[in-house]
Amino acid sequence: MTEIEIILNGEPYLIGENRSIVDLVHLLNLVPERLAIELNLDILPKSAWGETLLKPGDRVEMVHFVGGG
Repeated sequence: MTEIEIILNGEPYLIGENRSIVDLVHLLNLVPERLAIELNLDILPKSAWGETLLKPGDRVEMVHFVGGG
């Protein structure tokens, strides 16, 4: 499998070719309901995560919300 390099939260990250944002979320074992994702400086709606394929050089910023009180 060919890998591509993206920038994830400011750091280089290798991921398999033809992977979507949903694939990335699952690979990182994150809870999708608690995430906000920005792709190349644009906030990406959750409805687009499955159809948005990552490309070399994409910049992904993820914010994981933590509950508490």
